[in-house]
Amino acid sequence: MTSILRFISSAFLLSVFNFSVAQQLPRGYQLVWQEEFEKEGAVSDENWNFEKGFVRNNEMQWYQEANAGQKGGMLFIEGRREKVANPAYEPGSENWKKSREFAEYTSSSINTRGKFEFQYGILEVKAKIDTASGMWPAIWTLGISKPWPANGEIDVMEFYQVKGEPTILANAAWADASKRANWDEAKIPFANFLKKDPEWAEKFHIWKMDWTEDYIRLYLDGELLNEVNLKETINPDGFNPFHQPHYILLNLALGSNGGDLSPTDFPREYVVDYVKVYQKK
Repeated sequence: MTSILRFISSAFLLSVFNFSVAQQLPRGYQLVWQEEFEKEGAVSDENWNFEKGFVRNNEMQWYQEANAGQKGGMLFIEGRREKVANPAYEPGSENWKKSREFAEYTSSSINTRGKFEFQYGILEVKAKIDTASGMWPAIWTLGISKPWPANGEIDVMEFYQVKGEPTILANAAWADASKRANWDEAKIPFANFLKKDPEWAEKFHIWKMDWTEDYIRLYLDGELLNEVNLKETINPDGFNPFHQPHYILLNLALGSNGGDLSPTDFPREYVVDYVKVYQKK
């Protein structure tokens, strides 16, 4: 009798588990790509590229592969306070990438360009972000053709300071007539999340992008933060950058929009549990 009860109990738990998993899958969609970061050690170069050096936004970090690693089924992107010589240094240069003899900080930025790109679908990322002063973690995508911003940028998640106030953002950008960025932005003060949960920053959260031919909807823990009407995201040449494949980027920038780094203790960590992409069957 005991063995029968155990069998029934096990069967019931298995059915509940399978039902739970099925409930998590978007209806009419199937999983087409995922990264669970299950291997220990270095991040796989089969799935990811690594940005190197000074890259954008007059940020303080030097991007290097060594700051990204896998442990216990998680991706860890580590921000460090460390000195790195800049091989492109030119005394007196007005180019910020060349005017600094040294980088005082390091971090990592990884992307799937040329390894996984997708057009339309649902992108879901479970992550724990670092909200210390100076941190600028992001989950985003870029279109595969045309230079920025005409290629299109989707910021599924950004955290940085807006007018000195820590903020979570959900955005999309495309080109205007002057070849600068047109932004459709949502800016939510981080204090709003802390009011609901003072321990918010210590926990993992789920960011989701629902992308169709008509719209981009950006969610945080099931709450809609921003909806972008893709009838309005047209570049001056008539090209819609959100009607082309995009690739995925994960990075931890330091300084610049992130704010003042001087009061922050290092190292810092941006942790990603998984990245999943679903598309219609």
